[in-house]
Amino acid sequence: MKGIWQNLKMVGVVVAKRLPAAVAGLLCIVLPSFVARSALPAQAAPSTDVWVVSMRQSGGMIHFGEPKNVTQRTGYDNQPGFTADGKSVMYTVTENNGPAEIWQFTVPSGKPKPLTNTRQSEYSATAAPDGRSFSVIRVELPDSTQRLWRFPLDGQGAPSLVLEKVQPVGYHVWAADHRLVLFVLGSPATLQLADDRTGTSEVVARNIGRGLAKVPGRDVVTYTQQVRDSAAWIAEVNVLTKETKRLVQPPKGADYHAWTQQGLLIVGTGSKLFVLAEGRWEQVADFASGGVRGISRLAISPTGDWLAFVAEDRPPN
Repeated sequence: MKGIWQNLKMVGVVVAKRLPAAVAGLLCIVLPSFVARSALPAQAAPSTDVWVVSMRQSGGMIHFGEPKNVTQRTGYDNQPGFTADGKSVMYTVTENNGPAEIWQFTVPSGKPKPLTNTRQSEYSATAAPDGRSFSVIRVELPDSTQRLWRFPLDGQGAPSLVLEKVQPVGYHVWAADHRLVLFVLGSPATLQLADDRTGTSEVVARNIGRGLAKVPGRDVVTYTQQVRDSAAWIAEVNVLTKETKRLVQPPKGADYHAWTQQGLLIVGTGSKLFVLAEGRWEQVADFASGGVRGISRLAISPTGDWLAFVAEDRPPN
Protein backbone atom coordinates (compact mmCIF):
# COMPACT_ATOMS: atom_id res chain seq x y z
CA MET A 1 0.00 0.00 0.00
CA LYS A 2 2.79 2.37 0.93
CA GLY A 3 4.47 1.92 -2.47
CA ILE A 4 1.29 2.79 -4.33
CA TRP A 5 0.69 6.00 -2.44
CA GLN A 6 4.30 7.12 -2.82
CA ASN A 7 3.94 6.77 -6.59
CA LEU A 8 0.61 8.55 -6.57
CA LYS A 9 1.78 11.64 -4.72
CA MET A 10 3.49 13.45 -7.57
CA VAL A 11 1.62 13.83 -10.81
CA GLY A 12 1.15 16.58 -13.31
CA VAL A 13 -0.34 15.85 -16.64
CA VAL A 14 -0.20 17.29 -20.11
CA VAL A 15 -2.61 15.85 -22.63
CA ALA A 16 -3.93 16.10 -26.18
CA LYS A 17 -7.52 15.74 -27.38
CA ARG A 18 -10.08 13.05 -27.66
CA LEU A 19 -10.57 9.48 -26.43
CA PRO A 20 -13.56 7.18 -26.43
CA ALA A 21 -16.06 5.03 -24.62
CA ALA A 22 -18.21 1.99 -24.20
CA VAL A 23 -19.86 -0.99 -22.61
CA ALA A 24 -23.01 -0.88 -20.69
CA GLY A 25 -24.98 -1.71 -17.60
CA LEU A 26 -23.98 -4.20 -15.04
CA LEU A 27 -25.91 -7.40 -14.83
CA CYS A 28 -27.12 -7.62 -18.33
CA ILE A 29 -23.83 -6.47 -19.60
CA VAL A 30 -21.74 -8.58 -17.41
CA LEU A 31 -20.79 -8.86 -21.02
CA PRO A 32 -21.98 -11.06 -23.77
CA SER A 33 -19.43 -13.55 -22.54
CA PHE A 34 -21.52 -13.98 -19.44
CA VAL A 35 -24.64 -15.09 -21.21
CA ALA A 36 -25.26 -18.04 -23.46
CA ARG A 37 -24.69 -17.05 -27.06
CA SER A 38 -28.20 -18.17 -27.95
CA ALA A 39 -29.60 -15.87 -25.25
CA LEU A 40 -27.67 -12.79 -26.40
CA PRO A 41 -27.12 -12.61 -30.16
CA ALA A 42 -24.25 -10.53 -31.45
CA GLN A 43 -26.43 -7.61 -32.53
CA ALA A 44 -27.61 -7.16 -28.92
CA ALA A 45 -24.08 -6.22 -27.81
CA PRO A 46 -23.27 -2.51 -27.63
CA SER A 47 -21.62 -0.98 -30.69
CA THR A 48 -18.14 0.02 -29.60
CA ASP A 49 -14.68 0.65 -31.03
CA VAL A 50 -11.10 0.16 -29.85
CA TRP A 51 -8.85 3.20 -29.92
CA VAL A 52 -5.14 3.67 -29.18
CA VAL A 53 -3.16 6.71 -28.13
CA SER A 54 0.53 7.13 -27.44
CA MET A 55 1.48 8.06 -23.90
CA ARG A 56 4.65 9.03 -22.11
CA GLN A 57 5.28 9.51 -18.43
CA SER A 58 8.20 11.70 -17.46
CA GLY A 59 8.58 12.22 -13.74
CA GLY A 60 5.19 13.40 -12.59
CA MET A 61 3.97 14.25 -16.09
CA ILE A 62 1.90 12.16 -18.50
CA HIS A 63 1.77 13.19 -22.14
CA PHE A 64 -0.79 11.77 -24.56
CA GLY A 65 -0.61 11.92 -28.33
CA GLU A 66 -3.48 11.98 -30.82
CA PRO A 67 -5.91 9.07 -30.36
CA LYS A 68 -6.76 6.84 -33.31
CA ASN A 69 -9.91 4.76 -33.79
CA VAL A 70 -8.43 1.56 -35.17
CA THR A 71 -11.53 -0.64 -35.54
CA GLN A 72 -13.98 2.06 -36.65
CA ARG A 73 -17.00 0.02 -37.65
CA THR A 74 -20.53 -0.68 -36.48
CA GLY A 75 -20.44 -3.66 -34.15
CA TYR A 76 -18.91 -4.91 -30.93
CA ASP A 77 -15.14 -4.29 -30.76
CA ASN A 78 -14.19 -4.40 -27.10
CA GLN A 79 -12.03 -5.83 -24.28
CA PRO A 80 -8.59 -4.69 -25.49
CA GLY A 81 -5.41 -6.20 -24.10
CA PHE A 82 -1.81 -5.91 -25.26
CA THR A 83 0.45 -8.76 -26.30
CA ALA A 84 3.44 -9.36 -24.03
CA ASP A 85 5.80 -7.39 -26.28
CA GLY A 86 3.44 -4.39 -26.35
CA LYS A 87 3.41 -4.29 -30.15
CA SER A 88 -0.14 -5.47 -30.75
CA VAL A 89 -3.62 -5.18 -29.25
CA MET A 90 -5.93 -8.19 -28.96
CA TYR A 91 -9.65 -7.57 -28.64
CA THR A 92 -13.09 -9.20 -28.86
CA VAL A 93 -15.22 -8.97 -32.01
CA THR A 94 -18.81 -10.06 -32.61
CA GLU A 95 -20.48 -9.70 -36.00
CA ASN A 96 -23.14 -11.22 -38.24
CA ASN A 97 -24.78 -13.11 -35.36
CA GLY A 98 -21.74 -15.37 -35.17
CA PRO A 99 -19.65 -16.38 -32.16
CA ALA A 100 -17.32 -13.88 -30.52
CA GLU A 101 -13.75 -14.12 -31.80
CA ILE A 102 -10.40 -12.62 -30.84
CA TRP A 103 -8.85 -10.21 -33.33
CA GLN A 104 -5.53 -8.37 -33.31
CA PHE A 105 -3.89 -5.28 -34.79
CA THR A 106 -0.38 -3.94 -34.55
CA VAL A 107 0.07 -0.57 -32.85
CA PRO A 108 -0.69 2.09 -33.82
CA SER A 109 -2.65 1.47 -37.01
CA GLY A 110 -2.17 -2.04 -38.31
CA LYS A 111 -4.99 -3.73 -40.19
CA PRO A 112 -7.15 -5.83 -37.81
CA LYS A 113 -7.00 -9.58 -38.40
CA PRO A 114 -8.52 -12.59 -36.61
CA LEU A 115 -6.56 -14.62 -34.06
CA THR A 116 -9.28 -17.19 -33.44
CA ASN A 117 -11.88 -18.72 -35.72
CA THR A 118 -13.97 -21.27 -33.87
CA ARG A 119 -17.58 -22.35 -33.43
CA GLN A 120 -17.39 -21.31 -29.78
CA SER A 121 -17.16 -17.77 -28.40
CA GLU A 122 -13.93 -16.36 -26.97
CA TYR A 123 -13.65 -13.19 -24.88
CA SER A 124 -11.15 -11.14 -22.86
CA ALA A 125 -7.87 -12.07 -24.55
CA THR A 126 -5.00 -11.63 -22.10
CA ALA A 127 -1.28 -12.14 -22.68
CA ALA A 128 -0.03 -15.20 -20.81
CA PRO A 129 3.18 -15.01 -18.76
CA ASP A 130 5.12 -17.15 -21.27
CA GLY A 131 4.79 -14.40 -23.89
CA ARG A 132 3.93 -16.99 -26.55
CA SER A 133 0.27 -17.55 -25.80
CA PHE A 134 -2.86 -15.76 -24.67
CA SER A 135 -5.72 -16.80 -22.42
CA VAL A 136 -9.43 -16.26 -23.05
CA ILE A 137 -12.81 -16.85 -21.49
CA ARG A 138 -14.42 -19.46 -23.73
CA VAL A 139 -18.18 -20.00 -23.87
CA GLU A 140 -18.21 -23.69 -24.64
CA LEU A 141 -20.64 -25.69 -26.74
CA PRO A 142 -23.12 -27.17 -26.25
CA ASP A 143 -23.95 -25.96 -22.73
CA SER A 144 -22.33 -22.46 -22.61
CA THR A 145 -19.92 -23.41 -19.83
CA GLN A 146 -17.50 -20.50 -19.25
CA ARG A 147 -13.94 -21.56 -18.52
CA LEU A 148 -10.42 -20.27 -19.01
CA TRP A 149 -8.54 -21.49 -22.09
CA ARG A 150 -5.12 -20.79 -23.62
CA PHE A 151 -4.31 -20.29 -27.33
CA PRO A 152 -0.85 -20.18 -29.00
CA LEU A 153 -0.22 -16.65 -30.27
CA ASP A 154 1.28 -17.87 -33.54
CA GLY A 155 -1.76 -20.03 -34.29
CA GLN A 156 0.33 -23.20 -34.32
CA GLY A 157 -1.27 -25.84 -32.12
CA ALA A 158 -4.59 -26.46 -30.43
CA PRO A 159 -6.04 -24.44 -27.53
CA SER A 160 -5.80 -25.99 -24.07
CA LEU A 161 -7.97 -25.76 -20.97
CA VAL A 162 -6.29 -23.83 -18.14
CA LEU A 163 -8.65 -24.39 -15.20
CA GLU A 164 -10.89 -27.40 -15.69
CA LYS A 165 -13.02 -27.11 -12.56
CA VAL A 166 -13.36 -23.33 -12.11
CA GLN A 167 -16.50 -21.88 -13.70
CA PRO A 168 -18.23 -19.70 -14.74
CA VAL A 169 -15.27 -17.37 -15.20
CA GLY A 170 -16.11 -13.84 -16.34
CA TYR A 171 -12.78 -11.97 -16.29
CA HIS A 172 -9.19 -12.77 -15.37
CA VAL A 173 -5.72 -11.33 -14.79
CA TRP A 174 -2.39 -13.15 -14.62
CA ALA A 175 -0.70 -12.14 -11.37
CA ALA A 176 2.41 -14.34 -11.82
CA ASP A 177 3.64 -17.26 -13.92
CA HIS A 178 1.03 -19.61 -12.49
CA ARG A 179 -1.21 -17.41 -10.35
CA LEU A 180 -4.43 -15.86 -11.63
CA VAL A 181 -7.04 -13.53 -10.19
CA LEU A 182 -10.55 -14.29 -11.42
CA PHE A 183 -13.96 -12.65 -11.51
CA VAL A 184 -16.28 -15.64 -11.13
CA LEU A 185 -19.98 -15.23 -11.81
CA GLY A 186 -22.49 -15.98 -9.09
CA SER A 187 -24.83 -14.38 -6.59
CA PRO A 188 -22.78 -12.51 -5.64
CA ALA A 189 -19.85 -12.47 -8.05
CA THR A 190 -16.61 -13.48 -6.31
CA LEU A 191 -12.92 -12.63 -6.56
CA GLN A 192 -10.91 -15.84 -6.61
CA LEU A 193 -7.19 -16.63 -6.55
CA ALA A 194 -6.30 -19.59 -8.75
CA ASP A 195 -3.22 -21.66 -9.61
CA ASP A 196 -2.96 -23.31 -13.01
CA ARG A 197 -0.65 -26.02 -11.63
CA THR A 198 -3.20 -27.34 -9.15
CA GLY A 199 -6.33 -26.24 -10.98
CA THR A 200 -7.79 -24.94 -7.73
CA SER A 201 -9.15 -21.55 -6.69
CA GLU A 202 -10.05 -19.78 -3.45
CA VAL A 203 -12.58 -17.01 -2.79
CA VAL A 204 -10.98 -13.89 -1.28
CA ALA A 205 -13.72 -11.28 -1.84
CA ARG A 206 -17.41 -11.16 -2.72
CA ASN A 207 -19.75 -8.75 -4.50
CA ILE A 208 -17.13 -7.42 -6.87
CA GLY A 209 -17.34 -5.48 -10.11
CA ARG A 210 -15.83 -6.21 -13.51
CA GLY A 211 -12.66 -4.11 -13.29
CA LEU A 212 -9.40 -6.03 -12.67
CA ALA A 213 -5.86 -4.71 -13.12
CA LYS A 214 -2.35 -5.93 -12.27
CA VAL A 215 -0.18 -3.42 -10.40
CA PRO A 216 3.22 -3.39 -12.15
CA GLY A 217 6.14 -4.47 -10.00
CA ARG A 218 4.03 -5.75 -7.11
CA ASP A 219 2.29 -9.01 -6.18
CA VAL A 220 -0.98 -7.09 -6.16
CA VAL A 221 -4.09 -6.99 -8.33
CA THR A 222 -6.74 -4.29 -7.96
CA TYR A 223 -10.44 -4.82 -8.43
CA THR A 224 -13.77 -3.06 -7.98
CA GLN A 225 -15.48 -3.76 -4.66
CA GLN A 226 -19.21 -3.14 -4.69
CA VAL A 227 -20.57 -1.81 -1.40
CA ARG A 228 -24.22 -1.83 -0.37
CA ASP A 229 -25.67 1.67 0.10
CA SER A 230 -22.39 3.25 -0.98
CA ALA A 231 -20.32 3.99 -4.06
CA ALA A 232 -17.94 1.26 -5.21
CA TRP A 233 -14.28 1.17 -4.19
CA ILE A 234 -11.10 0.26 -6.00
CA ALA A 235 -9.53 -2.33 -3.72
CA GLU A 236 -6.42 -4.49 -3.84
CA VAL A 237 -5.58 -8.11 -3.11
CA ASN A 238 -2.07 -9.33 -2.36
CA VAL A 239 -1.81 -12.65 -4.20
CA LEU A 240 0.80 -13.97 -1.75
CA THR A 241 -0.80 -13.04 1.58
CA LYS A 242 -4.41 -12.96 0.27
CA GLU A 243 -4.91 -9.73 2.21
CA THR A 244 -7.46 -7.31 0.73
CA LYS A 245 -7.88 -3.60 1.41
CA ARG A 246 -9.82 -0.68 -0.03
CA LEU A 247 -7.82 2.06 -1.75
CA VAL A 248 -10.08 4.76 -3.19
CA GLN A 249 -13.55 5.37 -4.59
CA PRO A 250 -13.48 6.01 -8.36
CA PRO A 251 -15.31 8.90 -10.03
CA LYS A 252 -18.95 8.21 -10.82
CA GLY A 253 -19.29 6.03 -13.90
CA ALA A 254 -15.67 4.82 -13.89
CA ASP A 255 -16.09 1.04 -13.88
CA TYR A 256 -12.59 0.22 -15.11
CA HIS A 257 -9.07 1.29 -14.22
CA ALA A 258 -5.46 0.71 -15.28
CA TRP A 259 -1.97 1.27 -13.85
CA THR A 260 0.98 2.92 -15.56
CA GLN A 261 4.36 1.23 -15.33
CA GLN A 262 5.37 3.90 -12.80
CA GLY A 263 2.40 3.15 -10.56
CA LEU A 264 -0.13 5.84 -11.44
CA LEU A 265 -3.81 4.88 -11.34
CA ILE A 266 -5.92 5.97 -14.35
CA VAL A 267 -9.71 5.79 -14.83
CA GLY A 268 -12.08 7.04 -17.51
CA THR A 269 -15.70 8.15 -17.52
CA GLY A 270 -17.75 10.06 -20.06
CA SER A 271 -15.24 11.81 -22.28
CA LYS A 272 -12.67 12.31 -19.54
CA LEU A 273 -9.59 10.67 -18.06
CA PHE A 274 -8.56 11.03 -14.42
CA VAL A 275 -5.39 10.22 -12.48
CA LEU A 276 -5.19 9.77 -8.72
CA ALA A 277 -2.87 12.38 -7.23
CA GLU A 278 -2.34 12.91 -3.48
CA GLY A 279 -5.52 10.98 -2.75
CA ARG A 280 -7.68 13.02 -5.15
CA TRP A 281 -8.86 12.44 -8.70
CA GLU A 282 -7.38 14.98 -11.09
CA GLN A 283 -8.86 15.38 -14.57
CA VAL A 284 -6.10 15.03 -17.12
CA ALA A 285 -8.00 14.92 -20.39
CA ASP A 286 -11.38 15.72 -21.90
CA PHE A 287 -11.91 14.40 -25.40
CA ALA A 288 -15.49 15.58 -25.93
CA SER A 289 -14.40 17.71 -28.86
CA GLY A 290 -13.48 14.52 -30.70
CA GLY A 291 -16.99 13.14 -30.30
CA VAL A 292 -16.02 10.78 -27.51
CA ARG A 293 -18.70 9.38 -25.19
CA GLY A 294 -18.62 6.89 -22.34
CA ILE A 295 -15.00 5.85 -21.93
CA SER A 296 -14.90 2.37 -20.45
CA ARG A 297 -12.19 -0.28 -20.66
CA LEU A 298 -8.55 0.79 -20.49
CA ALA A 299 -5.35 -1.15 -21.16
CA ILE A 300 -1.75 0.09 -20.95
CA SER A 301 1.03 -1.61 -22.90
CA PRO A 302 3.75 -3.47 -20.97
CA THR A 303 6.24 -0.97 -22.36
CA GLY A 304 4.15 1.89 -20.98
CA ASP A 305 4.00 3.86 -24.23
CA TRP A 306 0.46 3.10 -25.46
CA LEU A 307 -3.03 3.29 -24.01
CA ALA A 308 -5.83 1.27 -25.62
CA PHE A 309 -9.40 2.09 -24.71
CA VAL A 310 -12.98 1.39 -25.70
CA ALA A 311 -15.46 4.01 -26.85
CA GLU A 312 -19.03 4.00 -28.01
CA ASP A 313 -19.60 4.36 -31.72
CA ARG A 314 -20.45 7.90 -32.71
CA PRO A 315 -24.11 8.50 -33.50
CA PRO A 316 -24.87 8.87 -37.21
CA ASN A 317 -24.82 12.43 -38.51
